Amino acid sequence: MVEVLFNGHAGRIEGRYHKSERPNAPVALILHPDPLFGGTMNNKVVYSLFSCFKDLGFSVLRFNFRGVGRSQGQFNEGIGELSDATIALDWLQNMNPDAKQCWIAGYSFGAWIGLQLLMRRPDINNFIAVTPPANEKDFTFLAPCPTSGLIVQGGRDEIVNPQEVERMARRLNQQRHVEIDFAMIEDGDHMYNDHLKDLYKVAGQYVISAIRRRSAMKAAPKAILPQSAELSEDEALTIDDFEDEA
Repeated sequence: MVEVLFNGHAGRIEGRYHKSERPNAPVALILHPDPLFGGTMNNKVVYSLFSCFKDLGFSVLRFNFRGVGRSQGQFNEGIGELSDATIALDWLQNMNPDAKQCWIAGYSFGAWIGLQLLMRRPDINNFIAVTPPANEKDFTFLAPCPTSGLIVQGGRDEIVNPQEVERMARRLNQQRHVEIDFAMIEDGDHMYNDHLKDLYKVAGQYVISAIRRRSAMKAAPKAILPQSAELSEDEALTIDDFEDEA
């Protein structure tokens, strides 16, 4: 993993990038939570998602939105942050021109931005939205949702209403030609304290399942990944301590 700097519309953007050793490896972009509440690319949920994709052989980028860390500019109510995400995805794809798949994953505010980016970029094949703030933000722009994905929610979230997120997932899953899987981590709070490993495993199992489905057939019937599914030994994911980085 290396530190990277690239130019955005508000100035320099700071990121952390892992380049896969696999030729033609898929890519994933990870988006952090609300900067107004301390969200950065070193958030533990963000780092868990980053590690999950890295351990599955992806080339992965996480970055700080404008005004966070060494990224220049000021918070822009989501409009500028969507621009930052667009630039970051362009950078990631330029670094990996032969990537066969492109994923996006975001947490809370980052999930809201990521799903907006999804609507603008048909090159994104799949998504993971962790704790999308369905009781605070408008997600009606997902009409229709352009690609399949996973929504994850903590059952004891004190900030984002779990029932609102579940209703959102069910509504999206009624649309044709997409599969929206939903995973509730029953004892998870907003920060997934003591449940980062559960989040890591749910995300990793979904990625493996989605890639298998995509490889097996272009138009798979709707299916929900069993909660009890286990990773085989050759697909075992490694778990770090998820400590914030300097």
